[in-house]
Amino acid sequence: MSGPELFSRPRRFGRGAALTLVFASVLATGVATGSWSAEGSKSEERPVGSATGGGHEDVRDAAAEAMADGKSPTQAAEEAVSRSGDRWGAVYSQGEYKEFEQELDGQYTGVGLWARRTADGRIEVSKVGSGSPAAHAGVRPGDRLRTVDGRPVTGRPVTEVVSLLRGEHAGTAVRLGLSRGTRAWTETLRRANIATESVTVSRLPGGTVLIKVAAFTKGSGDRVRSAVRDAPQGDGVLLDLRGNSGGLVTEAVTAASAFFDGGLVATYDVRGRQRALHAERGGDTSRPVVALVDSGTMSAAELLTGALQDRGRAVVVGSKTFGKGSVQMPSRLPDGSVAELTVGHYRTPTGRGVDGRGITPDLEAEEGARQRAETVLSGLGDPS
Repeated sequence: MSGPELFSRPRRFGRGAALTLVFASVLATGVATGSWSAEGSKSEERPVGSATGGGHEDVRDAAAEAMADGKSPTQAAEEAVSRSGDRWGAVYSQGEYKEFEQELDGQYTGVGLWARRTADGRIEVSKVGSGSPAAHAGVRPGDRLRTVDGRPVTGRPVTEVVSLLRGEHAGTAVRLGLSRGTRAWTETLRRANIATESVTVSRLPGGTVLIKVAAFTKGSGDRVRSAVRDAPQGDGVLLDLRGNSGGLVTEAVTAASAFFDGGLVATYDVRGRQRALHAERGGDTSRPVVALVDSGTMSAAELLTGALQDRGRAVVVGSKTFGKGSVQMPSRLPDGSVAELTVGHYRTPTGRGVDGRGITPDLEAEEGARQRAETVLSGLGDPS
């Protein structure tokens, strides 16, 4: 595969915490995005190009000048990106970028827990991976995470907490301060290589197939297609994209192919040059589909949602999506770090821009959104 590699990212929380964010990668022969969720992350494993253009050249020049003066090239690049006014621009160390490359397959090094921040700033365990170090230590959903390696985490963004939990190598130790009710204790865990399951399929009462896509990692598109293909004839599909902060765009397009018989999924531009993404032929075009979204639906997940909505293939239920539709290109700096700057945007099949706007559902619902979605799906009826 050839061509420049491009990335997009939904939020910035600072350099270290940015590793837990979503990014998108667009190549000359296709598009890909990556997503980070709790400890787990996904990324694009391809060589970083030598991007050309004013922004990248300015950043590289600043890094090269700093290196010649015996100063930090990474710091100089960060300052140049900050001056550029690009809110999605970022600089990553060699190690940070290596993590992106290593996690394309939906694997990460950590202890196997997901976290959420409560209204009062506390960090709670929201999920524990089966068979993970956290599970073996008896950590449960609802436990409060007070410290990581002695550092208090209350009030910190979840993304920063996740960065502390993760590690570069399996077998390294991390000490967690936990509490459950009146009990408080410290647990030392050994990080492990953990595989995440980005697509889960279940059958709801009444003959609905629920397909939950947490992120578009490698193989997730084929898993969505298999789930649709294997569903009993006439069963509706509830496609749950809530909290899906992105993933490989190529996988999102493959997932779209489950519901389309070819045709346009999205267009995108790279410095003014327009390109298009198309679904493969042979998808199920008659089965009732409802897509469930929320403000955590981002990037590649918004791309898929927009295609389903624009082409009248699904009713979209939930709350307005995040609004991330810009594209970034990374380039290698003299010290091996990587800078990325925005170079373009993608649009839905009807030409709608997503960046900064998001996608408005056909039926807006926050409380009880899934129940509303199931009701809508039941009303669509059996296409046969």
